[in-house]
Amino acid sequence: MSVVTAVDQSLTDLSLQAAIAAAKLILDVYSRPIAAVTKSDGSPVTEADAAAEAVILDYLRPTGIPVLGEESVAAGIIPVLGERYFVVDPLDGTKEFIKRNGEFTVNIALVEHGVPVMGMVLAPVSGETFIGDASGAYACDTSSGIAVGKRVISVATAAPMRVVASRSHGHAALASLCETFAVESDVSVGSSLKFCLLARGDAQLYPRFTPTCEWDTAAGQAVLEAAGGAVVTLDGERMRYGKHDIGFLNPYFVAASSLDLARRAAAEMSSILG
Repeated sequence: MSVVTAVDQSLTDLSLQAAIAAAKLILDVYSRPIAAVTKSDGSPVTEADAAAEAVILDYLRPTGIPVLGEESVAAGIIPVLGERYFVVDPLDGTKEFIKRNGEFTVNIALVEHGVPVMGMVLAPVSGETFIGDASGAYACDTSSGIAVGKRVISVATAAPMRVVASRSHGHAALASLCETFAVESDVSVGSSLKFCLLARGDAQLYPRFTPTCEWDTAAGQAVLEAAGGAVVTLDGERMRYGKHDIGFLNPYFVAASSLDLARRAAAEMSSILG
């Protein structure tokens, strides 16, 4: 059984406070007409993205731990990260935010030695919040501004096999993979909620055939791994962080309810993609 130190818990608690504060600001913007502009990489951004990141940075600054934030990186602000740093996506699923379907999240993770050791994914509209750290994985409701209804979550490895796919990013190879693994049904959802569906046992497989960045996945990976799942790249190895030399881009990956399933799916993806 893992031992959670006071320092570990304080960072989880602080990150949760930051996420709740960011969610409140995001919902304020969400309640008004949304103006979006296009970033240099073609992705949309709204006033909520930068404002939410600023709030989170204010909360995390006293820790002295570097922060890799999506909007900061877009502005050319990349701190020296070292072996321990936060990874922040203040509004993951901006396309979902603009569509007003509620499937967007606030993501905060802590990476140590290249892997996420703590993460939280908060959905502002529903208040549903998923947290993973050294004590395990759990869900709670933060819609009131505090965490209530805390409950332990874990993966489900039993059949029927269900796959979770992106609502905004599809891929032709997904059909082939689903056939190979006898997938019975699929769930389409936006943002990092895909990892969370696996973490709470609603699906077993999330293959990613399209590009992501480290801030898109770190928090979700932490939650899923704490719940007993795994996230591996197509070589079958655990997905790692700190890829500064390639702009913090992730390779294709598989998130799954077990390491064995993740590795088998990764091998199949490699075969499909040639």
